[in-house]
Amino acid sequence: MRRTLLCAVLPIIISGMGWASNYVVPTTTLAAQTANNTSAPNNFSNQSNGNLGANNVSKLDVHSLLYSGATTKVFAHLMLWFGDGGHMNVGYSSADSGQVQRQITDMISRGIDGVVVDWYGPNNFIDQATQAVMNEAEKHPGFTFAIMIDAGAIHNSCSGCSTQQSLIDLLKYVEQKYFVSKAYFTINGQPVVTNFNVDGSGSIDWNAVNGAVSVHPRFLFQDGGGFKHTLSDGSYSWIMPQASNYGLDYLSGFYQAGLGAPNTETVGSAYKGFNDTLAAWGSRRVMNQQCGQTWLQTFSRVNSLYNSGKQLPYLQLVTWNDYEEATETESGIDNCFSLTPSVSGSALKWGINGNENTVDHYNVYISTDKQNLMTLTQTAPGLHSVDLCSFPVPAGNYQLFVQAVGKPMLANRMPAPVSYSPVCSAAAVTPQNQFFTASPAALTIRAGQSGQVKVSATPQSVSANATIALSCDYLPANLVCSFSPATIKPGSGTATSTLKITDTPTSAKNSPGRTGEFLYASWIFSFGLAGFVFAGNFKNARRVLPAVVACALVGSVMLTSSCGGGGKSSVPGSAGANTYTVSILGKSGSTQISTQVVISVP
Repeated sequence: MRRTLLCAVLPIIISGMGWASNYVVPTTTLAAQTANNTSAPNNFSNQSNGNLGANNVSKLDVHSLLYSGATTKVFAHLMLWFGDGGHMNVGYSSADSGQVQRQITDMISRGIDGVVVDWYGPNNFIDQATQAVMNEAEKHPGFTFAIMIDAGAIHNSCSGCSTQQSLIDLLKYVEQKYFVSKAYFTINGQPVVTNFNVDGSGSIDWNAVNGAVSVHPRFLFQDGGGFKHTLSDGSYSWIMPQASNYGLDYLSGFYQAGLGAPNTETVGSAYKGFNDTLAAWGSRRVMNQQCGQTWLQTFSRVNSLYNSGKQLPYLQLVTWNDYEEATETESGIDNCFSLTPSVSGSALKWGINGNENTVDHYNVYISTDKQNLMTLTQTAPGLHSVDLCSFPVPAGNYQLFVQAVGKPMLANRMPAPVSYSPVCSAAAVTPQNQFFTASPAALTIRAGQSGQVKVSATPQSVSANATIALSCDYLPANLVCSFSPATIKPGSGTATSTLKITDTPTSAKNSPGRTGEFLYASWIFSFGLAGFVFAGNFKNARRVLPAVVACALVGSVMLTSSCGGGGKSSVPGSAGANTYTVSILGKSGSTQISTQVVISVP
């Protein structure tokens, strides 16, 4: 009797813990989609000058805001005076190597190629922080840094020196300390140096300055007139808070000047706005952020003048972290956007409040515990509903989350979930991928090799004359996908493309994964149950032991099969084949369709 009861209780407990169902296989967590994912401190709060508090922001590549085919290098302008006296407390020290590491990692995650450091001369707090930036940049191949000599550095290098001699001393120091770094930004082998208002500090013979250093840098000056400056190799644009039309006319003039000087380098600028009301030196200059519109308009101005055949070589984000003048983008940009989801019958719908041009797409997640989420689908802006009968969700109680993913640097928004219990009968469920398919639906690829899948779309999936752009989503780090062709058009029949999926060796394959953890957990759970039995009736332990061992084996098998069945997240298992569920997306205008393929890599 005890033996029967024991083996009966174990499946019930396991089932109650939700491990018997394998439909909802978490791909992310609520915390990952809502918590602070920036290098701003977690306790940093919204400021009255418009700076957004620590937030969950879009990590989409900032290059995606530029014209198609852009090869533009994007730099962030970096202030390194925080933590030193005389500046706002933002919760970190710029000289803290740990903070520098977080900042550069965050920048790279947003697609930024390098930083321009606002530098105030040698042997001070900012110089110490600049060396930390150099050391960290050298750890990230492809990420570079450059020095901008601020006018504040003049006369700090030597007492009583002329402006020209001070500049020479500063350049010699930069040459010895920073030019030698493998991460220093160069153009055709020459290190690049910019400056901020140095000419306003006094008379300078720039040819004499250049002749005083052994390594001759490329000098980039400021504004449209910088292209005609003595010794100019180019110029950069900045933010003009008092300019009309949010500085867009200034930017147009700057870009036209750059296009008129094709043998020099043009460094454009993008910014969210300006507000110096909290700065100790502020004069109440304000350029409104317009809930993210100012940011997007600065990119639109670039895109109106440049294209894949006429490239803008460089773009500087003004700034990464000037909190005092409220140009920082480190904590993200507020798009003033919100959404309200609801379920009506078999439809998930959401209302929106705000300008939808700040949204890149919507993610719909399903969860059984409100903490671990599985991506159900993704829709484009303009689509605010999902037919839940398109998904074979088993009977049960679920929560649905809708997330508005902002365009690069803009805040993501995800309100509280809504409850959902499937109302669709099995016969009524029409999978959304009925007319958009992958064949085979499961594929085994040998380590380091490739496999192919045929992707098909019929006119029922989208409009017959619509072009469908194909892409992969939820790829683990070791898989690479490519389509041939990358776009298809159903026409009057079926359009197909060949998806090639290639396995590339990564360290992730050697890391422990969930399969091993669940198997271990099953034994712990089973023998934990055995522990309760022994504790309750030690004198009968010898008779109960065989039953406990048997149930432990049953428990481990059940747990392993229930957790290992169906699709898995992109975390590979520690034993046997690594199995991944990869989404194949088809985008056509505002319509998105999807299907899945299960990839196993033995």
